[in-house]
Amino acid sequence: MTGLLVATDDDVVRIERDGAEWTASTTLDGRGAQCLAVDPRRPEVAYAGCRGAGVWRSVDGGRSWEDARLPAADVFSVAVSPVDGTAYAGCEPSMLYRSEDGGRSWTALEALLNIPSAPTWSFPPRPWTSHVRWIAPSPQDAERLLVGIELGGLMLTTDGGLTWADHRPGARRDVHALAWHPTEPGRAYEAGGDGPAWSVDAGETWQTADAGLERRYTWGLAVDPEDAERWYVSAASGPGRAHLSESSDAAVYVRQGDRDWERLDGGLPEPLDAFPYALVAHGAELYAGLADGAVYASGDRGESWRRLSITGAPPARVSAIAPLP
Repeated sequence: MTGLLVATDDDVVRIERDGAEWTASTTLDGRGAQCLAVDPRRPEVAYAGCRGAGVWRSVDGGRSWEDARLPAADVFSVAVSPVDGTAYAGCEPSMLYRSEDGGRSWTALEALLNIPSAPTWSFPPRPWTSHVRWIAPSPQDAERLLVGIELGGLMLTTDGGLTWADHRPGARRDVHALAWHPTEPGRAYEAGGDGPAWSVDAGETWQTADAGLERRYTWGLAVDPEDAERWYVSAASGPGRAHLSESSDAAVYVRQGDRDWERLDGGLPEPLDAFPYALVAHGAELYAGLADGAVYASGDRGESWRRLSITGAPPARVSAIAPLP
């Protein structure tokens, strides 16, 4: 891996790796960057979703950016299909866009708003609206897509967004993050405001997984690419503690198979005063990005952690991380 892209809620910071050294530079300044996605098939192509500035696109690994001219300003989620490279952007008010030409043009998937539950969607801090918090294209099927509405539920399409199934049975309604296992067909995972859930039938139905969690407000989510039974969440006791308190009192947890969740604290501060908004698994490495800008890495599946020593212009905050292959 050559480095990381980090969204800070304001900028995009590119952190380059040279052996054990990490050097950061700001490459997209002051655009309200919330979320990131790298094209798995063309890793030089990346997208940044921004609150107030739409989607920005990079074709050189995040070194420079151009406005992708999305016809919406407030973007909360971006994703790229690993099957065919289709790019997606999720917005507030809730709307989903897709691009089949690398971000040069966008089509609104308006059928999302025909879901029966759509009139009830409402984000508690701004109850007059809602947004597409997460987009998860299937790694096996280009037409299958999971979409999480904050706050509204977990939606599924199997035809590329032409039609939608409403909130999936057993899933959490307050969706914060979604993931598929990259190689195990049918395995999908959710981190929600009222706990995590998982699916073994490609997102059709879900099972909750709470045992062992001392904190139920889950946000960050990562899946071990080598083991579909092993996944990770970050959690606090509630939204006020996570987002508004001086100390989030948060933790990172791992679940293996049917075992209870276990806290991972080897090398992480205890408690975590800064909330871990980002969890990312890349190969054998696991990364956690915190609200105070700290980035921690683990090379042993979360059993031990080290804080990255970053020179240059390190991020002041981490809201999202995308690895650069």
